[in-house]
Amino acid sequence: MTNQEVYDLMARFDGSGLHRLKLSQGDFEIELEKAAPVVSAAVTAPVSSAPAAAPKAAEDAPVISAPLVGTFYAAPAPEQPPFVTPGDRVEKGRTVCLIEAMKTMIEVPAPCDCVIEEVLKANGELAAFGEALMRYKPC
Repeated sequence: MTNQEVYDLMARFDGSGLHRLKLSQGDFEIELEKAAPVVSAAVTAPVSSAPAAAPKAAEDAPVISAPLVGTFYAAPAPEQPPFVTPGDRVEKGRTVCLIEAMKTMIEVPAPCDCVIEEVLKANGELAAFGEALMRYKPC
């Protein structure tokens, strides 16, 4: 399979109702899995006349998520500076990090013109599918 066919397969899998997919084709094998949805029970709290606390701005900030399971890399190579650091202004499409999966480096682009507020993963750390990698503020 070509890289583009793998990306297309991942995108279709992401949009499907499937939670696990395993595909073998010759000596090529890929296994995709989504995290199980979290089901939470409703909790009732006593009614209070005090106003609710406003959520923190960082919690409301949009995030750049991992497009697949793999190893997060903040820089193109160990001896090079990171693609972005907090406070950097980046243009839509600019590479902000890499995810390595099956010895293939996947560039993760900025979804819009934005300012990177926080890098949430450490270099070399495993990232789960859909896990937040960075917080950003749209420009």
